Amino acid sequence: MGKKLKAVQDKVEPGKEYFLEDAVNLVREFTYTKFDETVDLAVNLGVDPKKSEQMVRGTVVLPHGMGKKVRVLVFAKGEKEKEALDAGADYVGAEDVVEKITKGWLDFDKSVATPDVMGLVGKLGKILGPRGLMPNPKLGTVTFDIARAVKEIKAGKVEYKAEKGGIVHVPIGKASFDADKLIENAKSVLHSIIKAKPATSKGKYLKKLSISSTMGPGISIDISSLGKGV
Repeated sequence: MGKKLKAVQDKVEPGKEYFLEDAVNLVREFTYTKFDETVDLAVNLGVDPKKSEQMVRGTVVLPHGMGKKVRVLVFAKGEKEKEALDAGADYVGAEDVVEKITKGWLDFDKSVATPDVMGLVGKLGKILGPRGLMPNPKLGTVTFDIARAVKEIKAGKVEYKAEKGGIVHVPIGKASFDADKLIENAKSVLHSIIKAKPATSKGKYLKKLSISSTMGPGISIDISSLGKGV
């Protein structure tokens, strides 16, 4: 273990749960690498993701974005191509783009598609699906409102989904962000997750909450200090 890492880990009291504001300040203090680390929120939920009716999944636009450029690909034809480019899409196309992807091109971070070309895009399921790059109507990325979809992604729209054990991991910004911006982003994510609570979820919904930077230790957050509805 490096001296710098040990030094920051020693500042975290074992078993202690911190107020969100204090946890964010500690995370920002803990960054010691040369790159701008991503700050992640981990939420343990009282759900069973194996049951379809208890799956927690959604999207939220972070008030202060993610702090990085997101390359957006739009699958569209005709007038929707121009709409996508005017909204800030990095790449737009249909058959030509599908062919590029089948040959190994994947230089984009998110993709959006109009419903009329999904038959074409569906052929890429085995390539895009495992990488989380497939357009999905449940996440608002299969839509005729292309301009809105692109602008939201560019503004900092993030997706979340409960993994095994009911844990949700969501990036909320960069360590270089002001503490207030990270706090507001975190509260927006939590508010969205709370709204997404399944009707069949019984007992305590938010079980554990922690925050960490890419290379830093996880810091537990006192859920009771967040207030009702965050």
